[in-house]
Amino acid sequence: MCGLVGALSFESSDFTVNHSYIEGMRDTMVHRGPDGEGSWVDKDNRIGLGHRRLSIIDLSQAASQPMSNPEDSIVLVFNGEIYNHAEIRAELEQLNKYTWQTNHSDTEVVLYAFQEWGISFIERLQGMFSIAIWDSRENCLWLVRDRVGIKPLYYSIHDNRVVFASEIKALLKDPDQKKEISEEGVFHYLSYLTVPAPNTLFKGINKLPGGTWMRFNSDGSSHQEKYWDVLDNTIDLSKTPEEDISSGLLERLRLAVKLRKVSDVPVGVFLSGGIDSSTNAALFSESDSSKVKTFSIGYDGNYETYKNELEYAKMAADHVNADYYEKLLNADDLIRFLPEMIKLQDEPIGDPVCVPLYYVSKLAKENGVTVCQVGEGADELFLGYPHWKKVLGYQNLADKFIPKFILKLTLRLLNILKKDQDWKYEAVKRVAEGQPIYWGPEPYTHNQKMAMLSPRMKNFFKETTSWEAIKPIHDNFISKSKETSNLNWMSYVDLNLRLPELLLMRVDKMSMGVSLEARVPFLDHNFVEYAMSIPSKIKTKNGQLKYILKKAVRGIIPDKIIDRKKQGFAAPIKEWSEDSLGEIGKEQLERFCKETDILDWKEVQKYFKGENSKTVYINREWWPLLNLAMWWSTYIKEENT
Repeated sequence: MCGLVGALSFESSDFTVNHSYIEGMRDTMVHRGPDGEGSWVDKDNRIGLGHRRLSIIDLSQAASQPMSNPEDSIVLVFNGEIYNHAEIRAELEQLNKYTWQTNHSDTEVVLYAFQEWGISFIERLQGMFSIAIWDSRENCLWLVRDRVGIKPLYYSIHDNRVVFASEIKALLKDPDQKKEISEEGVFHYLSYLTVPAPNTLFKGINKLPGGTWMRFNSDGSSHQEKYWDVLDNTIDLSKTPEEDISSGLLERLRLAVKLRKVSDVPVGVFLSGGIDSSTNAALFSESDSSKVKTFSIGYDGNYETYKNELEYAKMAADHVNADYYEKLLNADDLIRFLPEMIKLQDEPIGDPVCVPLYYVSKLAKENGVTVCQVGEGADELFLGYPHWKKVLGYQNLADKFIPKFILKLTLRLLNILKKDQDWKYEAVKRVAEGQPIYWGPEPYTHNQKMAMLSPRMKNFFKETTSWEAIKPIHDNFISKSKETSNLNWMSYVDLNLRLPELLLMRVDKMSMGVSLEARVPFLDHNFVEYAMSIPSKIKTKNGQLKYILKKAVRGIIPDKIIDRKKQGFAAPIKEWSEDSLGEIGKEQLERFCKETDILDWKEVQKYFKGENSKTVYINREWWPLLNLAMWWSTYIKEENT
């Protein structure tokens, strides 16, 4: 796990790339790679690559980056891990064509795999990665992001050059990079808690979508291609017995966990006390003589909005005889961390889980672990959210039984009752317009969002909805899916938006903030392909969330964990906001509204109510707004002053 940067100056540019320029960007990300650094610039000063190293596999200096082949015709930088690198290396060694400089570096495997098979080498990789490759044989630059989008890769094209990095803050070190807010990005952020790829909240800065590569030629021309889509890789399980599907699921998950144990440094497990992390810990501990280290976060009280799960985390740890570490957080921990959180995020991640993720990562690092397995992905693949179940019920009911004229009458009635900002109104409107109800875990309805925008923004976006950002995903789903069920749509849109650009980015940014690598077994691409092949009718059965996954892991983890009520990993933001955090939020948001002409303060302040000068929190949905305001203050206002 590392941080990469680079720049290619196009033929028409007078700009020259030098080591000082590359290293200035590179060293904004020391946290991503405290174990070493490197830079490379070609003799014509047209292309440069930089790298910060967190040593995980092959700790020797020979595995340092940037890495080139003996002819210096191919140079690359790489962030991530290739779990099947030993198998690919064995295949390459049989060719007797390559001189190996390392004992078992996955970076060198990537280098020679590209040299041997070209860009199609990606199809052989099993892992998480962002990669930049300079091929002087063709005078072209390749940028690659892994299939699911576990690792980030940002780029900016300006002043006749392309600049790229693992983090946006590195791109901002380029003196010619403009620091401007993307108003379209704000519009979609308020719907999705993140900005859908390829855009970011910075105007002119993009992110490479998951499962995609880009090729830049020296003349500045480029080509982008989606090399992986889960719907191209599903199989027909419609006639496969449920027992066989269950055992096939467990077999693939067991292998995914085993592959993610590959490391030359200690590996642990984040443990929340839910099914996913408990299964990770149990499968990790199989056939392992040493105790696995597990790490859990709780809070200094049982708050109304979030009950501690430590009882179940300890149960899961005891079940596999693991070493167990925990930390209790309070509101002061959040407030102390807020400024650092904003810096680490790069662009707003409107999810308070960033806070416990940072502290559990820090806990692991302080206890001698450099790599941890996490449970992201299972809820999206197997219907793990109660909210999903409710939306799915509404959608199925509307599809089968409610005529269009009834929907239109309902809309009129809700308008008369002034319920047009209610979620029921939004759901009815979408069904009436032939759109799915589920677009993702939206914090605000469209009309709530429009009410919050400033008059200028409201006018500019009056004919726009955030459906436009995901319509291409829906079109692809309808044209490719073997089973266009509502449940499969919910999984598919989250695989293409919420997971890569929200949940996985919060994991990446917070864990790398303390120089810790996070691995996600449930998002092994082979496991994802199998999960998306399972008929919807057995993913959930008799109203039971995660039915087939629970069946697969029963006997692996305690029944009490499998059968407990679902509680998502979260933070008690509501209670913590009733004092100083609420005051901070109100102050930050008022300044943002009054200085940017983006949001309307009269509407935003409805999320607060005054009571003897003490700010009282109304609902948790002000947190995305606070993220936005603090990001603007840190990255736009301060950078431009």
